Amino acid sequence: MPLVKLFARKTLSKPINLSSLQQKLCSIWNTKPDTTKLILTRVDDWTDDSFKEDIYVDIRAYGKKERTRDMVFEGMKQVQHAFGEEGLVANVRLEVYDGEKYFHLPPPSNPQP
Repeated sequence: MPLVKLFARKTLSKPINLSSLQQKLCSIWNTKPDTTKLILTRVDDWTDDSFKEDIYVDIRAYGKKERTRDMVFEGMKQVQHAFGEEGLVANVRLEVYDGEKYFHLPPPSNPQP
C-alpha cells in the first residue's frame, strides 16, 4: 500500500519526521515500511491558502475490496490525526487504483556500475 507524497512550503519551520510518520501510517493501514514510501517535496508556494495547512498529503493506495469508502475515510482521519500528533496541520487526499493496472520495477539488488 501506499505511496505518500508530502508537499510542504520551503518556509515551513516545523520539523517533518518521516520515520515517525511512516511508522504511524503503517499502523493505520496495517502495512510494512517496505510497502509504505513517504516522499517529501518542498515547494516555494501553492495556490489557495484557505485550509491553513502545513502539509499537503497525497496518498495513492491499492484499491482492495475491504477498503470501502467508509474505511478509507476513517483511515484518512487517522492520517490527519497522526500528522497532528507531530504538530502538523494536514490536508489529506487519497486515491485508490486498480491493482490490475499497477506496475512496479524496483532497482536490482546488485546494481551494475
